[in-house]
Amino acid sequence: MANRFTNRCIAIVDDDPDILQSIELAFRHEGARTVTASDGLGALHLVREARPDLVILDMMLPRSSGLLVLEKLHEEKCEIAIIMLTANQGKRHREFALGLGARAYLTKPVSLGRLLETAVALIPPISSA
Repeated sequence: MANRFTNRCIAIVDDDPDILQSIELAFRHEGARTVTASDGLGALHLVREARPDLVILDMMLPRSSGLLVLEKLHEEKCEIAIIMLTANQGKRHREFALGLGARAYLTKPVSLGRLLETAVALIPPISSA
């Protein structure tokens, strides 16, 4: 079903330009407005300014890791849904991220279909009725 993210803002944070672009295209295809950052400090600024409905946050980032970004947002009592996206399969990192408020923890490589379905579960489409 197309346009599941119409009227939704999705922030995508990843330092790999290919991953960033493919995720951004997938969400735009579904109707989302997207904003992007490629490092941790940029992510904090982006989330504070854009107040997105969902953040897709890579764990390993330059200029502040995704976990530090998540920790700072948690301290600020940020209520935005966050999906951690990482190549790190460690259980300790997963538990730490979820404990800081991440709503999902997906391990790379992840299919765009699974990422989109996870996002739909976290921020359902806005009803037009």
